[in-house]
Amino acid sequence: MYRLLQAGLLSVMAVMAGLVTPLQAEEVSIEHEGLSLRADWNLADGRGPQDGAVLMLHGTLAHNRMEIVKTVSGLLNEAGYNTLTVNLGYGIDRRSEGMLDCAIEHHHQHGDAVAELNAWMAWLKAQGVSRVAAWGHSRGGNQVAWFASEHNDDPVLDKVILVAPATWTADREAEAYEPRYGTALDAVLKQAQALVDAGKSDTVLTVPGFVYCEQARVTAAAFLGYYQPDERRDTPTLLPLITRPVLLIMGSADEVVPDLPARLAGVQQDNLRLETIDGADHFFMDLYADEMTELMTDFLGWE
Repeated sequence: MYRLLQAGLLSVMAVMAGLVTPLQAEEVSIEHEGLSLRADWNLADGRGPQDGAVLMLHGTLAHNRMEIVKTVSGLLNEAGYNTLTVNLGYGIDRRSEGMLDCAIEHHHQHGDAVAELNAWMAWLKAQGVSRVAAWGHSRGGNQVAWFASEHNDDPVLDKVILVAPATWTADREAEAYEPRYGTALDAVLKQAQALVDAGKSDTVLTVPGFVYCEQARVTAAAFLGYYQPDERRDTPTLLPLITRPVLLIMGSADEVVPDLPARLAGVQQDNLRLETIDGADHFFMDLYADEMTELMTDFLGWE
């Protein structure tokens, strides 16, 4: 009986503690290129904008409330770090949470994320944020690396955290496209490029495959934006262009970017810290998220 009462008391105390120190979360929005973009602004207990923020970006066609983003954001808040988890617009006004519907007409491009990160960086500065760490997962990791490579002269960008960031080579992408979608990538690229060259970049094509989507309706410009050869979509190529301190975290069981360790083997730069979480897959679930957060807070050191 005593143990039951003790357990009940501890539960009440835990609830009361939660009531005393609530997380200050707020959905915020900005106007960008004719769209309202949304994000979640999470202030840690006792912290304000002047204490800095971690700007967080999700992966391919995902959203800012997916598990890895929400979990890591919460753990960072518990550790005393503010977070802004942004939701890419993908050309949709006030896009809500949830994976992007493949059935839409796709007008978005890979590089759009960089412009949106720029807009959110401006928003953070307007709130009085003194320093920012940019965090990205998977494709978002590549987009954050691209963003960081263009902000070397920005004193507010303090550090960069890349979690299982995307890699890319033209040969590998072409080799993967045809077996999956039954059409050579080069043929679709030529069709899209011809339309763009003719001033018809907004023409909608039905293509065999687009990112994760089969038989997708996509503009010629959007298709080129994801598939036209561009080394900026390859994170290892971007790393030497970033002068801020970079923490890059990999999972030893990651099957989404399995070539990442080998691609980084020859990369040597003083501002780069590489960490591998043993047993973690691409999404760093459960205790792997805690381990990731420990690495991040040690790296940030904003106390």
